[in-house]
Amino acid sequence: MFDPAIASRIRLLGLDVDGVLTANDTWIGEVGGTPVELKRFDIQDGLGFRLLGGSGIDVAWVTGRTSPSTLIRAAELKVLTVITVDPAAKVPAIDKLLAERGLTWDQMAFVGDDLADLPVLQRVGLAIAVANARDEIKAVASHVTTAAGGYGAVREVIDGLLKARGEFDRAVARFFADGASRP
Repeated sequence: MFDPAIASRIRLLGLDVDGVLTANDTWIGEVGGTPVELKRFDIQDGLGFRLLGGSGIDVAWVTGRTSPSTLIRAAELKVLTVITVDPAAKVPAIDKLLAERGLTWDQMAFVGDDLADLPVLQRVGLAIAVANARDEIKAVASHVTTAAGGYGAVREVIDGLLKARGEFDRAVARFFADGASRP
C-alpha cells in the first residue's frame, strides 16, 4: 500500500476530522433547551489508534470546526493533540506543531477530504485522501483509501503504515499483551 521508505520516515499522522474520522454527518438538536451535537465515529478506526501505540508515530487531529463530540472521542482514544483552527489556517497551525516537536513536513502523513486540507496535503511527506474526498484532494494525494471517511479509512491508513514499516504483527501482539480494551 505505502512505500516502505516513505512510511519509515513518518513520525506524525495528521487527520482532518469531519469527512475523515466521521462520515461528514453531524446531528444537531436540542435537549431541554441545550444545544446538542452528535457525530458518528468508526470503532475500527479507534482500534487503529491503539495499534499505533509504541510505533513511533504520533497523532494529531486538525479540524476547522469546534466540536464537543470531537473532543470526547479524542479523549476516549487518548489522542492528546487536537487542533481547532479556521479551516484556512491549518498550515500555520501544523507549522507550529512540527516546530514544537522538532519534525519536518516530510515526516508527516496527513489524511484529508476537502479543500481546507489542500494546502496541507501539498506539503506533507505522505498525502492521503479518503475515498469520498473531493476530486481536487484526490488529485494531489499520493494515496486514496478504498474506504470512505468515517467507514474505516483511518484504520486502512494505520494498518498500511504499520505493514509498510514491518511493524503490524508487533503492533497486534502489543495490543493483546496490553490487555485490549474497548477502542
